[in-house]
Order: sequence, then C-alpha cells, then structure tokens
Amino acid sequence: MPSSDYEVLGTQGDAQRSRKAAQAPAPDTLTPADRYQELFTAVQQSSIFSDSKTFVDCAPRGEPAAILAAYRARFREPGFDLAEFVHANFRPTHPPTGEYVSVPGQPIGEHIGSLWKVLTRHPRVHPPHASLLQLPHPYVVPGGRFGELYYWDSYFTMLGLAGAGHSQMVGDMVHNFAYLVDTYGHIPNGTRTYYLSRSQPPVFALMVELAQRYGAAEETKFLPQLRQEHAYWMAGCEGLAPGQAGRRVVRLRDGKLLNRYWDDRDTPREESWLEDVATVRACRREPAEVYRHLRAACESGWDFSTRWLREAPPRGRGPVPLHARAATAPSLTSICTTDILPVDLNAFLYKLEAKIAELAKRTGDAASAREFADRARERRTAVIELCWDSGQAAFFDYDWRSDARRNCLTAASVVPLFVGLADPAQARALAGTVSARMLAPGGLSTTEYWSDQQWDRPNGWAPLQWMGIWGFAAYGCRSLSSTIASRWLATVAAVYEREGKLVEKYALRSVKEERSAGGGGGEYPLQDGFGWTNGVTSALLQKRPRHSAGRCVSHDPSPRHL
Repeated sequence: MPSSDYEVLGTQGDAQRSRKAAQAPAPDTLTPADRYQELFTAVQQSSIFSDSKTFVDCAPRGEPAAILAAYRARFREPGFDLAEFVHANFRPTHPPTGEYVSVPGQPIGEHIGSLWKVLTRHPRVHPPHASLLQLPHPYVVPGGRFGELYYWDSYFTMLGLAGAGHSQMVGDMVHNFAYLVDTYGHIPNGTRTYYLSRSQPPVFALMVELAQRYGAAEETKFLPQLRQEHAYWMAGCEGLAPGQAGRRVVRLRDGKLLNRYWDDRDTPREESWLEDVATVRACRREPAEVYRHLRAACESGWDFSTRWLREAPPRGRGPVPLHARAATAPSLTSICTTDILPVDLNAFLYKLEAKIAELAKRTGDAASAREFADRARERRTAVIELCWDSGQAAFFDYDWRSDARRNCLTAASVVPLFVGLADPAQARALAGTVSARMLAPGGLSTTEYWSDQQWDRPNGWAPLQWMGIWGFAAYGCRSLSSTIASRWLATVAAVYEREGKLVEKYALRSVKEERSAGGGGGEYPLQDGFGWTNGVTSALLQKRPRHSAGRCVSHDPSPRHL
C-alpha cells in the first residue's frame, strides 16, 4: 500500500467517509447458528472442516432459507452426504485464494511495509448472507484465519500504520469503529455476526487519540461514540444493590462500581463450537455457566489463560519441564472469568472516562466534564484499593465473589501505567517486580505461569510488550522499558530472519542459547501475518532505528496464506 494512497485528509476525506457510511446497507445480525439451526449443529459436530471457524465464515451459494429447507428435506434420505451438501451450498472464505511469498534478503521494515496492502480489505468485497459485517471504509485485518476487523488488535496495528505515514488508513479505521458504535451500540469483538454479543478491551479512546496525534481525525468529533461505548460497558449498573452484578458491571459490597468481561450469550462459541462442547463434557458444571465464562474470556482478548481459571498452578520462576507443566496446569473446566474484575479492563475504562471528561471540557460541556472526571477519579481509587498489592508491589485482578485479590501475576499489571492510572511510587515498585518475576529472555512474559494456554508462559504478545515499554517509560523507568523493547525486537527479528515472517505470538526464549520460535498452545495453529505484531514492530523500529532488528533480512521465500 503506497503511502500516497492514504494521505488525503481533512474536510473532504470526512465528507467522503460520511457518504460511504450513509450508503452502507442495513445490518444483518443473524449468526450462522441462528440462521442454519440444526444444520449448523450437524456441520460443527461432524468436523467437516478442521477448524470450527471455517464454516461460520463461509459464504452461502444461495438463499440461506432455501439451503436450510433443502437440508431438512434431504438429511434423512439414504446415502445423504453432509460434507457433499455443505460443499455444494457454501463457499469457504478462509484462507484467501492468494498466497504471499517472502522476498529473500528483504529487511524486516520493508517486509512489513509490503504487507499492509496484502492485509487490507475493501468494503466492496462483501459476500451476501455471510457472517461478515459490512463496513463503509477499508481496513487492515490480522491475517491467517482472522480475515475480519478485530477491535483491540486494530489499535496496535494502527500504531505501525500511523508511524509509517498511512494516516488515511488510520482515519478510515477509526471511522469504521465509530460506524460500528453507531450501528450496533458497541464495538464487537470482530466484524462477524457471531461476535456481536461481546466486545473486546475498550481501546477506542486510545484510537481517537492516536488519530488526533497523526492528523488523521479530530478527536472531539468522536465524543458521542465514546460516550456510547461507556454506556455499553456500564449498562445494567442502575439499581444494582451492593454485592450484585449486572452484565459487565459489578457493585461491590461497599458500593464501588467496577467492570468485568461478559458475553450476552451462554451457548458454545460458534467459531469454536466443538472445543466448547468438549470443555463442557469434561466437567460437571452447568453448561450455560461454562459457556458464558468461555465467551467472557474471549471478550478479554486473553483467550485463554490461567488468569481466568479457578485453580492456580505453582508460581513459575523459570523453565518448567513439560511433564511438570502438564501435571500442574489447571483445566479450562475451572474457568471463572465473570467472577473476576480485571485490572486492565478497569484501567482502559479509566482512560475512557478521563478522555470523555477532557473532550467534554474542550467542547464546552462543563457538566459532563465534571461527571466523567469524577467517574475516572472514583474508578482509579477503587482499582488502587482493590488491585494494588503493596506487599508484592504489583497490580492483580480482583475476585469479587470471594472478595479477594487473585494470585496470578500477569502482564495486565502494566496497563495502569500505560493509561496513567498508577502513581510514581507504584510504577517504580512494579518495575522491580516485573524485572524479578516477569522479564524473560525474549521480552515481557504474559503471565508468571506455564501452561498449554496461549496467554501464558512461554508466549509473549506484541500488545503487552508495547504497553509495558511505554507504561514504564512514561514513569521514568527507562532501563526496564529499553530492555523489554530490545529483547522483543531481537525475538521478532530472529524468527523473521530464519522463517521470513512475523507471527501472532512468540516463545520468549533466549536468541543466543535457543532457537527463537513462534508461540504455541491455544485452539488453533500459529498464524502468520500478523497485524499487531507488524504494527508494534514497525512502531518500535521507528523509535529505535539503530536496533540490529532493523537490519535483519529474510532467508525464507516460503509461500504463506495471509
């Protein structure tokens, strides 16, 4: 994507966006399970596709009602072949038909620059009656099996786009998210109908701030959408008695209001139907309860992690033998996401409330400015009181049902620094804790625990590195900030040099002592691409142009689906 394709800004660009938004068709919100009913269940439990996400992303070759009627008329016939019926009536949309081939000898920065166009999707390409939500403007997807726009991923992708001069695309993506708020009342997890029942970490305030900084949009214009996002997260708070919860809001026994992750559905995730059914079958809990917890963990973006599980394994101070990890790691059957008040979620909501107060003041709405400044102040007080552990010098999630802090130290502890919620003494103390307990050879660890879940050790993730780097830098902890950045860039560069790609997550191993590798665990194979890794790596290289990672080149021309 040449930068010249994305540099027309100002009133004309905004007017063009408004016209496109007005032309967008009325949304179709039926999910594949809603639309295809028993056919959907039959397909998912038959494992016609190796990935549960494949079928829910398929485009029907005809009218959905006619396909369902044909199935109902034929499925009891002798010799009926479900796989044949599905392939005759549905067209898979992932992976894309095109393949991207790495260029041997290409520096990593040029590689990332060449991927922006490959990962860009245009609204005019929209299959009818599929689960994909229509958007009015172009957007960048993560890559691999993730061929739609994702919420919190996009902020970290936009960091790289903005720094590389693609301001028009940054503006387009911010306007797409504003359109989603206007159309659906919130920003969904991703732009699929089956994601509409949940959101993701609320980083829209960070997006509009970024767009303002790079001249891609005027942030005051998004005040209505910021307020609507806040209303979505706080829906159900009215009338809550102490000790009660409603959707994403919890009123604690002392009257404080904080938030949790949630999903408005309590059925198996359509994109992971087989996996969720297997989890429920492995435990004796109420199925709807388990499904809700699994879905809520997906709203967190951390799907999945020991962070959300009831039993905590022994704390890991270093590598643990594989047999020991298997013996100590808890199972997803103990998941309890909605019992937890996550420190990062409430830090992001603090940022949202502070941003609304700032923009309201700037636009002359003094009453709203005071209201949201008070909300932000009250949330900050509650987060510090409940989540800050002075003895361990770190922020922890809070279990509101048991009225106690969780014992799992995670990289979410850095988010209060990233959004400016912590005080300087807390930041300095946390720097010592992270250095001693969370710093790995390849960057910032995701949690202190080893498991087969992808949001645990040994994996590291680009967004957590970025928030740790800039969170500590903002409080003057520059040595730790620099160490995380240097180690992370070395990890990404080592894999790129050997395999010619950037990936979704990385195993944070020593580059010198062990072969750096892409991360493992989770419900699906490691994905190439990859949106937020590209964005964070590009943005870091712009800030650290002398780092050796900027000079590394690819030696692998293997084709890959993006």
